[in-house]
Amino acid sequence: MKSMLHLRRFASIGAILAVGIAFGGIAKAAGPEIVAGPGDDPECFKPGSADTKYFQWPAKPGPYRIALANGFIANDWRVQMIRVAKAYAEQPGVKEDIKEFKVVSVGEDIAAQIAAVNNFIDQGFDAVIVNANNTSAFGAVVKKANDAGVVLLSFDNVIDDPMNIQINVDQKGLGKLAGDFLLKEMKPDASKLLFVRGPAGQPVDIARADGFNESLDASGRKFDVTEVVGNWAPGDAQKVTADAIAAGGVFDGIYVEGGSQGSATAMLDAGKFVVQMSGETENGFRIICNEKGLKCSSGGTGPAQSSVTIKTAIAALKGKKIPQTIALPTSISYAPFKEGVDVFPALPASFFAGNNFEACKIGFTAEEIAAQSGDNN
Repeated sequence: MKSMLHLRRFASIGAILAVGIAFGGIAKAAGPEIVAGPGDDPECFKPGSADTKYFQWPAKPGPYRIALANGFIANDWRVQMIRVAKAYAEQPGVKEDIKEFKVVSVGEDIAAQIAAVNNFIDQGFDAVIVNANNTSAFGAVVKKANDAGVVLLSFDNVIDDPMNIQINVDQKGLGKLAGDFLLKEMKPDASKLLFVRGPAGQPVDIARADGFNESLDASGRKFDVTEVVGNWAPGDAQKVTADAIAAGGVFDGIYVEGGSQGSATAMLDAGKFVVQMSGETENGFRIICNEKGLKCSSGGTGPAQSSVTIKTAIAALKGKKIPQTIALPTSISYAPFKEGVDVFPALPASFFAGNNFEACKIGFTAEEIAAQSGDNN
């Protein structure tokens, strides 16, 4: 009988080992459990679609070690994104949950960014946040993080592997809001629009254009839309807007995806017309709208996406249910913009004013942001 019991025990252990090997080894974590929704804080962590799955990790005691692996710093948006992340990590109610917040920017080298994330995982960080240089190159990194029980999140340029948390603004929704604003402010018989787009082929440009055109189509009205490429840069946007006006364009409304102050300046300099504009969240655009009394909407991809991602990481580490894809609450304001809240005359025109996500209870003063640097730490 004793021999039979030993055999049964060995057989049970063998079965357990076989299952463990089949799923990557019993010594490794299996990553998040896929669970039924709804998730935690649905006003902030809004699922990307009705089909979004939900992740849940085992709750871990804090405080936590969290790292941000940024790629390149090519513009002021990236610098500000890092500054608001650091500022958020220092805010009361947040800093108590963070033992260490580490930031590294690696440049445009994809391999260097992958190595940085792997290094954070090997160092035992609880969560790693990525603004990816390449959205399709991180499959092995996602698996390694899940095997180690590390919460991996990506935002802005998201990792397209379905086993990491992806966070982004509803880019199509921003284009639709821009169109809705122009439709509301224009005269019923207005039909000529200027659309200053971003770099050709960029997913954000395509999504915003889809939303903008969807808004126009839903109105049932006919429009003559002139499209030019401003590359999301004030200088380029100013040039192509000026060129369109010089070519005889007299428009009833303008939508600028980025570089909005450039298009506004070109319109005013031409002196042929003054119309309502939908633009991005650049401080310079909002200053012009206020100073010139323009009718403006200003919405976009706020740098504080990084802060929302930190908030998401902390919730996941506490064992909360989190949607795999999160559509961030849209950052949008309308002229006249309130000084010190929506517009900051003493700050550079390149400053992005859309840093507050009210549904997530995330907001900053200019002083908080200015106190931080965009450097590695």
